[in-house]
Amino acid sequence: MALSPSLRRLLATAALGLVLCTPVSAQDRATLVADSLQIAGDSQLVADGSVEVFFQGRRLTASRIVYDQKAGTLKIDGPIRLTDETGETVILASQADLSADMTEGLLTSARVVLNQQLQIAAAEARRIGGRYLQLDNAVASSCRVCAGSDIPLWEIRARRVTHDQTERQIYFDHAQLRFGGVPVLYIPRLRLPDPTLKRASGFLLPTFTSSTLLGTGISLPYFLTLGPSRDLTITPFASNAEVRNVTLRYRQAFATGEITVTGAAAQDDIDGKSKLRGYVFADGSFALPHDYRLTFRGEAVSDPSYLSDYDIREADRLTSSVAVSRVSQQELVYGTLRNIDTLRSADVGSSIPTLLADALWQHRFAAMGGNGNLRFASHGHLRSSTSQADANGDGIPDGRDVARASISADWRRDWVLPHGLLGAVMGEASLDFYDVAQDPVYAGSIPRVWGAVGAELRWPLVKTERGGGRQVLEPVLQIVAAPNSSKAVPNEDSTLVEFDEASLFSLNRFPGSDAVETGLHANIGVNWTRYDPDGWSMGATVGRVLRAEDGNGFSDASGLGGMASDWLAALHVQSAGGLYAAGRIIADDSLDVARGEMQLEYSNKGASFSSGYIWSIADVTEARTDDISELVMAAGYNLTDSWRAKVSGRYDFAAEEASRADLGLTFRNECVLLDLSLSRRFTTSTTVQPGTKFGLTLELIGFGGSDGAGPARMCRR
Repeated sequence: MALSPSLRRLLATAALGLVLCTPVSAQDRATLVADSLQIAGDSQLVADGSVEVFFQGRRLTASRIVYDQKAGTLKIDGPIRLTDETGETVILASQADLSADMTEGLLTSARVVLNQQLQIAAAEARRIGGRYLQLDNAVASSCRVCAGSDIPLWEIRARRVTHDQTERQIYFDHAQLRFGGVPVLYIPRLRLPDPTLKRASGFLLPTFTSSTLLGTGISLPYFLTLGPSRDLTITPFASNAEVRNVTLRYRQAFATGEITVTGAAAQDDIDGKSKLRGYVFADGSFALPHDYRLTFRGEAVSDPSYLSDYDIREADRLTSSVAVSRVSQQELVYGTLRNIDTLRSADVGSSIPTLLADALWQHRFAAMGGNGNLRFASHGHLRSSTSQADANGDGIPDGRDVARASISADWRRDWVLPHGLLGAVMGEASLDFYDVAQDPVYAGSIPRVWGAVGAELRWPLVKTERGGGRQVLEPVLQIVAAPNSSKAVPNEDSTLVEFDEASLFSLNRFPGSDAVETGLHANIGVNWTRYDPDGWSMGATVGRVLRAEDGNGFSDASGLGGMASDWLAALHVQSAGGLYAAGRIIADDSLDVARGEMQLEYSNKGASFSSGYIWSIADVTEARTDDISELVMAAGYNLTDSWRAKVSGRYDFAAEEASRADLGLTFRNECVLLDLSLSRRFTTSTTVQPGTKFGLTLELIGFGGSDGAGPARMCRR
């Protein structure tokens, strides 16, 4: 009677279990599945046809296996595929002689595939101790090889390659790096992490740079693991301009948080004098009991130009801070202490606030059918100067120190009225206590009481178009009454006011606490929005503020001064295809524009673009003596599946010069990442010099925890 194939495979599985059965645990037993099974003599088991073996998480497939129980060996005919217990290492071969547990033996015509990226091929491979795989006269590459050509884009040829599967390291003896078959580098001994390893000590990718300030040089980072929760990266930089710089980055993770410390020390003569320079930044975040969180940041630099010279960060002030906060659905608790150091050449460090402290408790509540917030806040800042004079002419005494304690509350209730009208009433009140020192105008303790009430009426009108589109037209009228404050206080946190769609219907448009909006005024405007069934939308807002009397101290550039403010007009468009555009202008009745800005963004699979433009008139109140007219933009475009070009820049139309320009070109395929960059900084000051920088980074994908491969090369016939 002939047996069906499925029955033969079942019997083969059972037979192997009987032959290999020893007093071991079930997970240590081998399982075999095959089309046919024969027992030769009293110690050999022969499996033929679609053979599969499962043992301790490893999986082996072959066309034929001969198991010798006495010798404890497996003779395997291919094609052979051996997958380890993680599934990340695959061994392919045409023939193999292995031990019964597949931890020792010899494979012919072997190929190792690691994490579906890196491939190592050799005529023979030896499996040693279940941990090592040793290949002689081997070739390693992660590049695709097309038919008719056996030369990958890059390859490493070595006399011997040893893969340590436990440590996940690859060792090359007498390694030769080739590009397009051409030898470019010889290394007697090379160790690289395999692609399954995310973290290990060793050298990282070098970066080649050429700069007009620093010369032509190389950065070679070394990553050092200090245990499972700590590491240190050491990056020396040396150039032909006798610039020596060493950057250190230390990271440590704790059970409740983490810290990062980055710093550098350099020896250069950029300004004509050889000296030691450097910086240090420290960041940390920790979870505290009762859902509180502690964060801190420290910043220090040797001189104002170091960060810009070494292209670390474009900063004109350094802020060191420590903060404790807790955020819940109904409550916000926040406290911070900050220290500010200025890098601006025009600043006098002793006349700007260097030590600042803030605390806030805010609770959200429901009352009388509406919702509100109750706040307790305090603020204080100190200047190192003790002078009451205004030596730098900024309108503020050089040594003025201020402390403030405040309690405030706001409340709002909304109604749906007949005929589709929406109504609301709102109110806000605050009580502030100021203590001012070293100021001849504002001296001693100053109490201030402020309050405002308002009523709002909206009438949203909806129109549904025949094609499915929908338009919403919403006129809005808001009447606000705020009695004049009886006391004047120094204004330091409310000098820059934004007049936009968000602040048009506000009780107080000043951004800080030092200034408040008073008097009787009406906020009027209209919102219009259209929603298209194809996924795009368009919206517009037009409005202004009408006052019973002037005297709030708004700057000319804000557009909010006078009995009638300037007109605010805003427009935005958003499409389902990735386009977003927004614009806003503030203009008077004669259409003279005080401020305007524009934003344009577009993104799809192959291209991205973003730009912003701002125009604003000069305003001494905002510490700006010249008009602002500036454009920033950034764009990227996929030239091919592998090549991407990038460009960005900033141009100052008022000064008629560019501030910065950047170009980039990136190539990424299944085995190589090449990044080219060119940047030019045009800014000139007493602490910042213009400079041009070129950068080159090359990564061979397939070693360590790389970001991932790009699209594979297309093979043409």
